[in-house]
Amino acid sequence: MAIIHKATLSPSKLELIAGYLPTQPWFSQEGAPELIGAYRFDDPAGEVGLETHVVAAGERIYQVPLSYRGYELAGAREWLIGTMDHSVLGKRWVYDACADPVYVKALATAILTGQEEAALIVDGEPEPRPSSVNVKGSGTLDAGVPALSASAPVSGSGVTIIDAGELRLKVARVVDVAAEVHNELTLSGKWAGLENPVELAAIIPA
Repeated sequence: MAIIHKATLSPSKLELIAGYLPTQPWFSQEGAPELIGAYRFDDPAGEVGLETHVVAAGERIYQVPLSYRGYELAGAREWLIGTMDHSVLGKRWVYDACADPVYVKALATAILTGQEEAALIVDGEPEPRPSSVNVKGSGTLDAGVPALSASAPVSGSGVTIIDAGELRLKVARVVDVAAEVHNELTLSGKWAGLENPVELAAIIPA
C-alpha cells in the first residue's frame, strides 16, 4: 500500500511536470499540461514514493513516472526534475523515475506478476482511496523477477527504453489510446473516459 499524506507541496507536482516536459524530446508543446490521473507502485522498503502521472497537453497524452526521495539519488543528477517542500516529509528530491532502480524493479514486478497499482491509504482515513488510473500487469502471479541492474534510460520516438540487465523495459511517454496492445508482457492502464485499456509499458526483447 502507498501512504498518502495530507500535505502542502511547494512547488506542486504539476508545476514540476510542466517545467520538465518541454525539456524532453518526446514532448510537443501544444498548451499547458493538465492532469488526467495518476497511479502508484509500492516501495517495499517504504523509502521511495513511486507515482506515475498521466497528463494531457493539446491533443496528446503523456505518461510521466516520478520518484520522490528524502535524499539525492547517487549518479542521477541528469534525471533530477527538481525539489519540493513537503509540509509533512520535508524536502523531497523528485526524479524521472525511469532512472530510479526502485521504480524499475516495481515496474518489472508489476508486469511479470500481474500486479495492479498500489492501494492508496490517506492519513486518518481507514479505507483505501481508489486510484484515478487503474493498471495491471499481464504476467502470472507466480512469475519470478530476475535480478536487475541499473542503467541510464534512453528516450526517443515517444518511448523510453530501460536496459536493466536480464530485462529490457519500454515505457510509453506518448500514450496512443487508439493503438492495440501488441506485446505479450505489458502494463495496461485505464482511466475515466477511456473505452479500452492502453499499453503503458512492456518488457521487450533485448
